[in-house]
Amino acid sequence: MNLEKLKHAEKIFSQRYPGGFAHPEMMAIGKKHKMDRMIEFTQTSFAKKNFRDTMDILDNWIKLVSRSSMISIFEKPRFKEFVNSLTPKEKNLLVAGLKNQLHGSEPKGFETILDLMKMAKLAKWSLISICPVYHNPQDAVFVKPTTAKGVVAYFELEDLVYRPQPSWEFYEAYRSAINTMKTKVDSSLAPNSAAFSGFLMMSLPQAVK
Repeated sequence: MNLEKLKHAEKIFSQRYPGGFAHPEMMAIGKKHKMDRMIEFTQTSFAKKNFRDTMDILDNWIKLVSRSSMISIFEKPRFKEFVNSLTPKEKNLLVAGLKNQLHGSEPKGFETILDLMKMAKLAKWSLISICPVYHNPQDAVFVKPTTAKGVVAYFELEDLVYRPQPSWEFYEAYRSAINTMKTKVDSSLAPNSAAFSGFLMMSLPQAVK
């Protein structure tokens, strides 16, 4: 990690937005993303006890994707079509994957969801990382391809090579790097991982965005 670039980005951002994400402009942007509402919906809907009802979990997963401002409008209907096209056995497997991703073996859950999405040619970083970032907003990260690629390059994250095909290895290493970077700046720039990623995105030079 290039700490000098990170501290420079912090300085510029803090000068423009005193108080970080508590600045009125940043708070206005935050309201558009409805983070608090989305976090509450996700943590309630995907509580461990709810995974006994496969169809309810899938319905709420579709709602989450459709309501999220971080998901492309093109991916929202494709995700719904993907879920509805699965066989009962595949639906159970997909829900088991999400349960693992949120409450059990995270790598196993990630790979289960990824394998099913690959079958439908829908293996997208955004779709596979959206639930965790709302469910565990302080630790999980949302992988937006353009942002992740730019952050890896500009902030010189060691041993990380972004690829369009999702992989647990990259996710784990990228999350670790982001969480380490959060400790190097003022807490006002990182009320949650999604906000911190927003700060990093806004700090990227135009050439790498």
